Amino acid sequence: MFDLGDIITNPWFYAAAVPGVLLTGISKGGFAGGIVLIAVPLMALTVSPVQAAGIMLPILILMDAIGVWAYRKSFDRRNLIIMLPGAVVGIAIGGLTAHLVSDDSVRLIIGAIAVAFTLHHWLRGGETRMANGTSIPKGAFWGAVGGYTSFVAHAGSPPFQVYMLPQKLDKKLFVGTSVMFFAVVNWVKLVPYAMLDQLSPGNLMTSALLLPLAPIGMMLGLWLHDIVPEKPFYRIIYAMIFLVGLKLLWDGASALFFG
Repeated sequence: MFDLGDIITNPWFYAAAVPGVLLTGISKGGFAGGIVLIAVPLMALTVSPVQAAGIMLPILILMDAIGVWAYRKSFDRRNLIIMLPGAVVGIAIGGLTAHLVSDDSVRLIIGAIAVAFTLHHWLRGGETRMANGTSIPKGAFWGAVGGYTSFVAHAGSPPFQVYMLPQKLDKKLFVGTSVMFFAVVNWVKLVPYAMLDQLSPGNLMTSALLLPLAPIGMMLGLWLHDIVPEKPFYRIIYAMIFLVGLKLLWDGASALFFG
């Protein structure tokens, strides 16, 4: 029997988790793709980052199922064949080394990913460069990095985008490839997450409470995609990711180096 006492009741957790899940759904719905990164850093302000990742995984899998159906005919098979084996290796490395990494180290890693991602977004150039083709070595490497960062904090989007964006695929093809890639990655992550007890009854019940927000967020994403200019929305969200990343960097570094 599930113990109802295992459900998270801290109101501050839900103050962070509700917007985190909604923003993830908006991203998965095709609007402002980079904001999928924000849920775990937000939740990690109130609970263990490892627990936050465990709570988010079933929610992401539901969103993936909706996305896979929507983009079932629009994805780049070659890129998936190149990147997914590396991603599985990255997930395995994450699972095998998880016991060596403390919660504060994970906060530091998540904070670094969030800050690096936003700085890369703000500082990158090259939109007018020629499109790159596929590359097995690069795809395997960034797939592995994406698998590891996805395991740690569901933060696989930045490495995925580093490899995929220079190819300048058609928008629908790019989004569909991303949907298929992370659908497979998230299903593979079920194994190490279960072994690390992050699919515990308490986490699953907390996920169930948040689960109705997933389709709401995705429908909002589809709606916003059609009516709202992305630039102002992106500016706000990337600023949020950056500030949350700085907070997690400070918390992790303070505990590890000055605690």
